[in-house]
Amino acid sequence: MDLIIKNVKIVDAKKTVDGDIAIKDGRIQKLGSEWDPKGIQQIDGKGLTAMPAFVDTHTHFREPGYEEKETIESGSMAAVKGGYTTVLLMGNTNPTASTKELVLWVQEKSQQIGLVDAVQCGTITENLAGESIQHLPELLTVTRFITDDGKGVMNDRLAYEAMLLAKKNNATVISHGENQYFSDKDMRLAENLMTYRDIELARLTGCRLHMAHVSTKEAIKRIIEAKKEGLPVTCEVTPHHIFGDSTTSYRVNPPLREPEDVKALIQAIKEGYVDAIGTDHAPHTQSDKEKGSPGISSIETSFGICHRVLVRENKMTLNALSAIMSERPAKLIGIKKGLIEPGYAGDIVLVDENRCEAIDPDKFVSKGKNSPFKGMATYGKVMMTVKAGKVVYQGENDVSR
Repeated sequence: MDLIIKNVKIVDAKKTVDGDIAIKDGRIQKLGSEWDPKGIQQIDGKGLTAMPAFVDTHTHFREPGYEEKETIESGSMAAVKGGYTTVLLMGNTNPTASTKELVLWVQEKSQQIGLVDAVQCGTITENLAGESIQHLPELLTVTRFITDDGKGVMNDRLAYEAMLLAKKNNATVISHGENQYFSDKDMRLAENLMTYRDIELARLTGCRLHMAHVSTKEAIKRIIEAKKEGLPVTCEVTPHHIFGDSTTSYRVNPPLREPEDVKALIQAIKEGYVDAIGTDHAPHTQSDKEKGSPGISSIETSFGICHRVLVRENKMTLNALSAIMSERPAKLIGIKKGLIEPGYAGDIVLVDENRCEAIDPDKFVSKGKNSPFKGMATYGKVMMTVKAGKVVYQGENDVSR
């Protein structure tokens, strides 16, 4: 064995049990307590809960091109502090993720750093210009996710043809639901129109469609209808769209919505229609935020927010939260993570379910200190993160021996 995590409450999407977790060669070997731990690294997790490490379907690490906002290394450190060991990276870097070489470079650099497994999305249109998809056949040899995150693909025919290529190459299109013709007039209509269109294109092409950062009651309603029809549609909700609303004066895209939208999103999560919590971790410099750049640094606070809102306030089980933070996003990405079962990756997060902590952006390890939630209480703190049997984050309370 490489590592034994002892005396923990084990919670994943399928079970809650007490016991030990043994990890060997980076994978979970067995659960229980039937072994001699002599000479093996041990972590005493008494009083803590072991969950599968979280999987983020929507992350910005900014490198290359915007290293003053975030780097792959600083973003990785923020991720493991938040309990994440897998991130799906958006491609609006500089240069954009429009080439095979750029996608491979990011993934290789992340692997060298060794804190998280990074899956780099490619861009739907070349250089995010909304004009050409000629780069896609080569790009789809190295990634199975494409998105023009930050903007919707406005050309209907181009979006249709991109979905046909994605379908042919067994790839997923991630839609930024925003019709830019309405962005300066009505951001609700902008999201809803693009959501409706892309669902219809998914119906026509059979392409897997993932709707990013869903925020309106109308959009989630249409997504639920599509799921009931059996269309290949998945979706994510961000922590900030269930924690904040339009009374919070802060610029994000899509914007913080009305209380009835928040209620609709939480209800959809409780009913099992939401596939993932996508943090949309979007670090910015202070000067960029002052100039109006939209985004929240959220990967470090995601679990505490979701645990407070969904488990403590809306009475979801911790198992159900694990499903949308670990098991289902892992399936969406196509990796053997997200459950604490033999054969699964030895990626574990130890949390203190009862720990209350105020959000303090000044303590973020991310370069981006941008959050509107300073001083607000979260419940449930990440104490340690383990990736492939190795401790990659340990908080101020030492739980190892």
